[in-house]
Amino acid sequence: MRVVLVHGIFDTGSKFRTLKPYLEARGHACLAPSLRPNDGRDGLPALAEQLRHRIDAAFGREASFVLVGFSMGGLISRWYLQELGGHARVGLFAAISVPMQGTLWAYGYPGRGARQMRPGSDFLARLAAGAERLSRMELLAYWTPFDTVIVPQQSADWQLADSRRIPALCHPCMLWHPRLLADLAAQLGDA
Repeated sequence: MRVVLVHGIFDTGSKFRTLKPYLEARGHACLAPSLRPNDGRDGLPALAEQLRHRIDAAFGREASFVLVGFSMGGLISRWYLQELGGHARVGLFAAISVPMQGTLWAYGYPGRGARQMRPGSDFLARLAAGAERLSRMELLAYWTPFDTVIVPQQSADWQLADSRRIPALCHPCMLWHPRLLADLAAQLGDA
């Protein structure tokens, strides 16, 4: 199965240095592009456009795949799914520590992307209004009550998804927590 992994703020595709080989060892073809600028200063829709181009270049314009978004990458992924037609190609979207209702942390950083991640932003309202485009796909949300980046932590407990609480002790720890790795691999099944 094809899997696209979308990183969060200040990160690159190398953020998935544990998850990517874990899934590849189970027969999945993984794409983990590095999106720029990785602080989101030009806005999350611009990063979603980059994501679309990277996916099309790697897999073509028709192939189906699983989409996994971490943190800000989950919001980029939602824009791709809901506003750029990605919902027609994705059967499973897994959101890992994604601030679906925003994060107070976003008030501490400048730039369009940070403003879009603030609770009550127009960006988040547009995603909420277009959520019906996700209705045909399976949605998973992994979150931890110990997250200090997603504030409040319940913002990552996405009500539209099958929500799974992981006892990871920090935001990035989610990406190598054994319970998350095993659960996501089980959801993907055999390649």
